[in-house]
Amino acid sequence: MVQLTEVAKYFGEKRALGPVSFEIPRGETVGILGLNGVGKTTLLRILACDLRASAGRVVIDGVDALADPHEVRKRVGFLPERPPVYGEMTVGDYLEFAGRIRGLDRATVAERKAVVEDVAQLTEVDGELVRNLSQGFRQRVGVAQAIIHDPELLILDEPTHDLDPVQIREMREMIRGLKRSHTILVSSHILSEISQTCDRVLILNRGEVIASGTEGELFGRLLHATSFIVAVSIDEPQVENGDSGAVQPGGDDSIGALIRSVPDVDRVQRVEAAPGSAAYEVEAAKDRRAAVCRALVQNGHDVVRLERTQRELESVFVELVGQRAH
Repeated sequence: MVQLTEVAKYFGEKRALGPVSFEIPRGETVGILGLNGVGKTTLLRILACDLRASAGRVVIDGVDALADPHEVRKRVGFLPERPPVYGEMTVGDYLEFAGRIRGLDRATVAERKAVVEDVAQLTEVDGELVRNLSQGFRQRVGVAQAIIHDPELLILDEPTHDLDPVQIREMREMIRGLKRSHTILVSSHILSEISQTCDRVLILNRGEVIASGTEGELFGRLLHATSFIVAVSIDEPQVENGDSGAVQPGGDDSIGALIRSVPDVDRVQRVEAAPGSAAYEVEAAKDRRAAVCRALVQNGHDVVRLERTQRELESVFVELVGQRAH
């Protein structure tokens, strides 16, 4: 359990954070979403006991972080935006070092090093110098050092920073795997990263939490309509539309008509899809993803894709935080 009560941080006369209050139950993965400079990193550094709050109360796993920060550090793993690695050390030596400075004995360090190298897929580079690794591998080393002591709470600050698309996908999969054994707090300004990895979202603006809830709750509370893309597998032939280049169905679009028949669905548009599938962007007065999927399956169609549109994610974010002040 993570509990913050009226936590604030001041640098001189400038308030960088606060007052912030929230709770995170054990086992939950929560995303902190906000524009650059709104206080995300400050909040994470307070939770990691890297910064001391100027006001308020922080309790992690029943321990007061302000009264006993050393005890809290034993329960927290922290990956800053830039991995805290030493380029002149090998991966194996660095992870052993990270374990020893966290108080683990040699036998436990050896055991945990094997575990975290497997989790982060680092076994093959154990003897490599960190400075010779790609950014993706250095980020994995950063995750490995954060979990070497098997912490209750794992804090990840912009974990996909500077990664290429393949590395981003691998990092997402790693985070999903870590959810099984850690409470996780992820910070990002990229909506899709939070959407695809977290159970719940905290939206931060100007140092304060301005909204919280699951993705569905935020959408339902803030948008008058919901939009999503659903795709089904098909055997029908497809032809290219000479005017727009968009993929169009051959013959009557019975699938689109079926989706339109679902109550509260306002608009259905065929969109480009992978070969062997038909995809549709659906707009509805409320969340009708389950109803649309149910109608498709009951009528013999296999649903192969279901996701919210990026436009909808951006609508929620912009409505909450507005435009950046210049």
